[in-house]
Amino acid sequence: MTAAALPKDIAQVQSELLAHDYVADRQLATAVFLALRLQRPLFLEGEPGTGKTEIARVLSAMLERPLIRLQCYEGLDLAGAAYEWNYGRQMMEIRLAEGGAADRGKLADQLFSDKFLIQRALLQAIDPKREVPPVLLIDELDRADEPFEAFLLEVLSDFQITIPEYGTVKAKTPPIVVLTSNRTREIHDAVKRRCLYHWVGFPDAQREYDIVLRRVPGVPQALAQQVVAFVQKLRAIELYKLPGIAETIEWARALMELDALVLDPAVIQDTLGVLLKYQDDIARMQGGEAARLLEEVRSAARVVS
Repeated sequence: MTAAALPKDIAQVQSELLAHDYVADRQLATAVFLALRLQRPLFLEGEPGTGKTEIARVLSAMLERPLIRLQCYEGLDLAGAAYEWNYGRQMMEIRLAEGGAADRGKLADQLFSDKFLIQRALLQAIDPKREVPPVLLIDELDRADEPFEAFLLEVLSDFQITIPEYGTVKAKTPPIVVLTSNRTREIHDAVKRRCLYHWVGFPDAQREYDIVLRRVPGVPQALAQQVVAFVQKLRAIELYKLPGIAETIEWARALMELDALVLDPAVIQDTLGVLLKYQDDIARMQGGEAARLLEEVRSAARVVS
């Protein structure tokens, strides 16, 4: 397996991302280009549903590299993220040696070897035996406990992991590393200093419209325009959780399944659960509030036309 060549400039990054239906602005394309050329991890922070995770998937496809994903969660530790020893198999080998079925001296040398080492995502990504360096996605780092970040520093700075019983495992060629955070808590500066940083915000109306057209094949243009305009206005309201691009796309797909050609108050009320994920937000938008926003969308469209 051979990987595709890295893009030569920012414009090529944008065009290749676009070829995989990822509509990136120039600032994000610049961050991606520099991360690839400088072999630095890329730290993407922003609201949920703004395409942070998707950039890693698209880079994997675009550069023809395997994707290794580490989904972070509370309580994640080194054993779950990097490696652990197969203690069950080690104990079995020790029992066999005690029974005379194996050479004790040889076993002592091999007890902490590849034979008993279980690789998790971080170790898999820097395995020097890999022919093609992968894309390593460390997703939603803010969900992990703060002490876990200390485990990442050696990987992010030197692309290596030191295993006390085994030695240091270092990547022959650094993987492409993408870290994401929804900013439910602050990530330590030591992690950020080892990365290139980019804030992924909500797109403007034109870019979101382009995204919907690409991600929802066959969507009527009038419906796409109204969906985007409605969501853009919705984000100006103080809600518990604002809808991201992922919700905009899902809403457009849902409306198409309902054969909606344009928005109307009834279909909005019936599908608010696709767009909003908290009952308090849905309750706030039910009734006249949703109708008011829709009328603003229609009025703005009449002014433009």
